[in-house]
Amino acid sequence: MDNKQLDMQERREARRKRRQRSQILAYIFLIIMIAVLTAGIVAGVKVVADKLQEKQDAQQEQQSVVDELLATEETLTVPESTEETVVELTPEQKLDEIVNAGIEVMPLEDKVAGLFIVTPESITGVSAAVQAGEGTQKALSQYAVGGMVYFSKNIQSAEQLSEMLDNTKLYSKYPLFIAVDEEGGKVSRIADAELAGRVESAKTIGETGDAGNAYQAGVTIGTYLAELGFNLNFAPVADLANVENSVMAGRTYGSDAATVSPYVTSMMQGLTEQGVTACLKHFPGIGSSTQDTHDGLASTDRSLEEFQANEFAVFQAGIDAGADMIMVGHMSAPALTGDNTPCSLSKAVITDILRDQMNYKGVIISDALDMSAISEYYSSEQAAVMALKAGCDMLLMPENFQEAYEGVIQAVAEGTISEERINDSLRRIYRIKYADKIAEE
Repeated sequence: MDNKQLDMQERREARRKRRQRSQILAYIFLIIMIAVLTAGIVAGVKVVADKLQEKQDAQQEQQSVVDELLATEETLTVPESTEETVVELTPEQKLDEIVNAGIEVMPLEDKVAGLFIVTPESITGVSAAVQAGEGTQKALSQYAVGGMVYFSKNIQSAEQLSEMLDNTKLYSKYPLFIAVDEEGGKVSRIADAELAGRVESAKTIGETGDAGNAYQAGVTIGTYLAELGFNLNFAPVADLANVENSVMAGRTYGSDAATVSPYVTSMMQGLTEQGVTACLKHFPGIGSSTQDTHDGLASTDRSLEEFQANEFAVFQAGIDAGADMIMVGHMSAPALTGDNTPCSLSKAVITDILRDQMNYKGVIISDALDMSAISEYYSSEQAAVMALKAGCDMLLMPENFQEAYEGVIQAVAEGTISEERINDSLRRIYRIKYADKIAEE
């Protein structure tokens, strides 16, 4: 091998050794880099692990707090559902709700008609009603009157009367007052027709000196009226026969207020217990007159003080005992009214005295408006409107029902009488009619 070849071999060997060193260095560098990376990864993992541990520790701490709160009953007691407290209405409040709901849906025409108590003849056109058929049904559909009143000409037999009254109630859209005058004594429509035994007059009962007899009279009359179908009796008489030749002689329990009052309240109680509404009459007391309002104008010169000490005391006793209805008479009492206006048309008598001073909250009804004391001086329309404006709630037997009814409708349309005024009377009326719908607790 020559020198040239040798030299080339040495250079190759040198290059090989340099490659080996380079490879070794590369490996070393790679190892170092891997070690560095590994250390970094380990450090990173540790950091992450520490963070995770911190998070876990935080979660465990939070859970511990929750567990502690859950373990604390007072802190975590879930509030019980508080249902709305339902206020139990009293029977009076329930009655008011029923009454107001009923009135609310009535058209004005029915509201106005509901203020009248009339004879069946006045709305059917017959001369003497002894049955209730298609004519009555049609009439009540047109005029939803508040009540019907019956007299001797309407009575033939117990069966006939009961059937007529039952059918009349059936044909009415609203509850009806089915009324009669059954005082006892000479004013006894049912006893006159021999459908019941006659009860003694108020005068005779008063002379017994025992108010219990007046109670028994009320029970007796109330029993047979209810059996026949009546629910309103224009009795007892609460007048005093306290002048000579009094127009009420024989029909009152006496002349002394203190003596008469218990008889009046006792008969009222007897009637009411049988389901028959009693109507005290004739406020402010017409027994001090010798004139009859059936025949024309009647008046009294009695002073306000005399009325207060006598007649008013009897009616006040009835009011205090719970009278549901009081009838106002047509007598003129200038000491009360300031002029000759009949008491039934006088605001001073009805509103100022009876309603306000005596605090009467029940139904006030006029005496029959077809009596001469009214019909000779006022048209049916005038009398009806005046009576309502004075404070009457109900109008009894106008001479011409259609005229009176249309007159009141017109008065409401013109604003002379407000519809709320009509509603106010209807509330009193229907508190009586719907009273049996409330079960006393």
